[in-house]
Amino acid sequence: MPAVDGAPKWSAPSPRLRVLRRYEVVASTVAAVLIVAVVVAVTIGGAVAVVVAVLASILAGSVADLVAGRRVRAWAYAEREDDLLVRRGVMFRRMSVIPYGRMQYVEVTAGPFERAFGLATVQMHTAAAASDARIPGLASVEAGRLRDQLARLGEAQATGL
Repeated sequence: MPAVDGAPKWSAPSPRLRVLRRYEVVASTVAAVLIVAVVVAVTIGGAVAVVVAVLASILAGSVADLVAGRRVRAWAYAEREDDLLVRRGVMFRRMSVIPYGRMQYVEVTAGPFERAFGLATVQMHTAAAASDARIPGLASVEAGRLRDQLARLGEAQATGL
């Protein structure tokens, strides 16, 4: 919904996106632990070396989980009267301002894991490739609503040009 008082009302992705990202990190960490343990056991040998390698892999997975959580929390969007704001980024913050009249089309995509969690990504395409933006991890219903809203506003703004 567009902000009434001028200050944008920020909306965030679904909390299920954080759960999905955690599963992705856990799966990657388990794979890394197994690979590292086998490689260290074959090349160096010794139980102590294997344990140290496994612990280092688990530590790296924990750090990756923290970063994934911060990345999810960094995503937000705000619908304003004439444009859409999309912000993201942990270390390097980015904010995209997408005028509704400049949108060529809006699409909703969902891979198999996103569908399993009831999530989708809204992708906005404009004439300038650098200004394309996406909003990941929206509930499927919210993604459909946002797509329809952006398409309607885009058509209305484009006819006024």
